[in-house]
Order: sequence, then structure tokens, then C-alpha cells
Amino acid sequence: MYVIYSLVYTLGFILMMPVFLLRRGKYLSGFRQRFGRIEGFRKDARPVIWIHCVSVGETNAARPLVKELKELHPSHRIVVSTVTKTGQELARHVFADTADLVFYLPFDWKFTVLRALRAIRPNIVLVLETEIWFNFFREVHRRGIVLAIVNGRLSEKSARKYRRIPKTIRRVLRNVDLVLAQSGEDAERFKSLGVRKKKIKVTGNIKNDQEGDGGDATKLAYIRERFSIDRKVPFIVAASTHKPEEEYLLEALRLLRARKGLGNARMLIAPRHPERFDEVAELIDSKGYTWARRSANLNLDDGDADIVLLDSIGELRSAYPLANLVFVGGSLIRHGGQNFLEPALERKAIVTGPYLHNFASAAKKFSEADAFVKLEETSQKDWPRVLDAAFFELLSNGSRREELGRNAFAVANSNRGATKKTIEILDPFLKVHSGAVNHAEAAVAG
Repeated sequence: MYVIYSLVYTLGFILMMPVFLLRRGKYLSGFRQRFGRIEGFRKDARPVIWIHCVSVGETNAARPLVKELKELHPSHRIVVSTVTKTGQELARHVFADTADLVFYLPFDWKFTVLRALRAIRPNIVLVLETEIWFNFFREVHRRGIVLAIVNGRLSEKSARKYRRIPKTIRRVLRNVDLVLAQSGEDAERFKSLGVRKKKIKVTGNIKNDQEGDGGDATKLAYIRERFSIDRKVPFIVAASTHKPEEEYLLEALRLLRARKGLGNARMLIAPRHPERFDEVAELIDSKGYTWARRSANLNLDDGDADIVLLDSIGELRSAYPLANLVFVGGSLIRHGGQNFLEPALERKAIVTGPYLHNFASAAKKFSEADAFVKLEETSQKDWPRVLDAAFFELLSNGSRREELGRNAFAVANSNRGATKKTIEILDPFLKVHSGAVNHAEAAVAG
């Protein structure tokens, strides 16, 4: 089975080579590390915790976990891997003082995985959310290293895909010693794929343990001053947007600005994927708005811009406190939504589309507590009108915005504690240096 997987993986790699070369800025970053050549890290007697975060979302989620691990286990070294360039950039920034190394996960061939494992020699590997790599999981397990899926999230859509190869995925997941799931639903889906019940614990979502601190205060002040963001002027933050959501949002803003009293409404757009920054810039420019780009040199007209394009990494959290309301993207299309917990912790009124299956458990709690506005399904041509109506209602009703913000914060805050539960379960494995796999099931069962 692993031979077939490796052959298919190799074929896919060869077919993707033209894309790698054409978009080398994105795909060729850290190419040596992706082949397992990890430099700049010398193993010593201290135990090593390897935390894997695929991209920006998982990196942000790992913040409270890394913070607590460093405080409670100062003798351990922490290394962090990512897959995407954006995740790498963010990880290098947020873990600059806590991680001994930030690097790219090796390609999923046996030789590349073994090369990286020999360089890092971890005592425990923590994989955030739903990253399942066949050879990586197998070789970690073979070397007697504890392997845990932490903050485990598995949508029904993803589970259905894995169920198409039931025997294969069951064999791969046998290599996992622990699954610490976000919710009971996630736990059941992991169980349906073959993970033994005694290996699974529900710990909650560690994203709830992030602090609602406005991110980086220096970045917040810079954004406020550079773009002259005034609380008296309606300001909408459109977070983690996907194509074609920017098109809908720009048209919605045009409709909104035509309404009496809202002609000066402004919007910040933060596309989810950096490779789309230029595409979105061209779209905004084509719509006739005055606009400013965060990555551009400072311009005296930046403070008058109708639209701010946040084409930077790691600054979105710093923009949330400046918003009157927040739209969370990936939800008007069948992508399944993006993280709405961060604006909730900033007590912001949140608007989302109907497609939130990536965060189904959290969305259910928010809906039950009247903690956000979840729009009903409609046709693509109607999204600008629907968004305009939702934005107008909230911008015209400050008490309703405050109510939604309070409710959102209450829901997010009431579900804190996942990091503590996670570390309590991991604690037995963090206190041993080798052979921990033999103790895993006994510790979980207890």
C-alpha cells in the first residue's frame, strides 16, 4: 500500500513541476528543507517537541499551545514545521522567541521523512487539526516517537473522502497514538476512520484560548494612523476572502455607500491566499474606488482610501479592533468558511455566508447563542444585495452590533480551556524521552 502511495505521490510531484517552476516564489521556498535537509539545528540532550502547522490557520491556532508548552516545560525544545510559505512566514514571526527552529515539512517520501527525522530526532510530534501524511506518520511511529493529532478537526466532507479508502486510512491512522478532537462530532468521524476509541479524547478548540488583545499593538496603531481609521466612519473588515467574494463585497459597498448617511463607509479586504493579492488589487482598481495597498510605500492619500487592501501576513488580528463589523470569508462559496473566533474575541459583530462546514460545531454554538449573522443561501447574483442589507442593518443599529459582539465573545470565552486539557493529556509523554508509545494507550485510557 505504501509503495503504491509513494508512486502516486511521485507522479503527482512530476506533474506539478511546471507549476512549481512557474510559481517558484510560492512553491520553491525552502526546497532543501522539503527534501529533508534540515540545517541550523543541533540535537542535544534536551527532549524535542515537533509541532506541525500546515498554514496560517493552524499556526495561529498553535499560539496558545506553544506558549503553555514553553512555560510548563522549559527544558523542552520546540520546533515548528509548515507546508505553505505564508504559514512559514507567520510561524517565523510569532514563534521567534519560543521555537528553536521553524522549517518546512519534508515531502512525503520515506527518504525525505527519514532525513528530517534524523536531523530533528523529536520525542513527540504534534500535528495540528487534519494533516494526514502516510509516510510521515508511518516513519514517526516506526522510530518509537509519540504521534498525536492535536486540536483535531475532521469535516464530514473530508471524512467521506477518506472513507473511499477504508483499509488504507485505517492502516495509516494506526500509527497515531492520540487524537485530541475539537468536538464530539470530530471524535466520531476519526473513530469511523479506524482510530480506536481509547485513543480519542475531546479537548475543545484551542483557538478559543487565544487572547482578544488586538494582536500586535504596534501594527494596530500603524494601520489606524496610516489609513486614518475613525470610529465615526463606518469601517468593515472583510477577512480571509476567497474568489469571487471580493466581487460581491465591492458591489455591496457600492450599494451601501448609495444609502443616506453611509456614503463614506470604508472597507478593508484581506484575501485568504497571498498569491491572489495582485489579482484582488486589479479588481479593486477596476471598480473605480480610491484605494490603498498595505505593502505599498506610504502615500499621503492613504487616509482617504475607500478600500484598504491588506496584502500582508500576520496583521489581520490587528485590524479587527478597528472594525465596526467583520465579514468572514470562505463562507459565500462551498469552501466551508474561515475562522470567526478571532473577531469574536474582539467582541465584534460578525457576518458570514451559509457555508461553514469547516467550523460546523462552533457555528452551531454561535447560531444558538445569537452570536453572529449567518446569511441564508441565495444565488450568486444576489449576494451583493444580501450583503448590503446585512451591513446596512448592523451599521444603522449600534445596540445590535454591541449585542452580537457581546454574545460572540461570551460563546468564544465560555469554550476556553482546551489548551489546558490538551497539555494535561500530553503531560505523561512530555516527561519521557523514548519508548513513550508503549505508555500511550494506558495513559489515555486512564
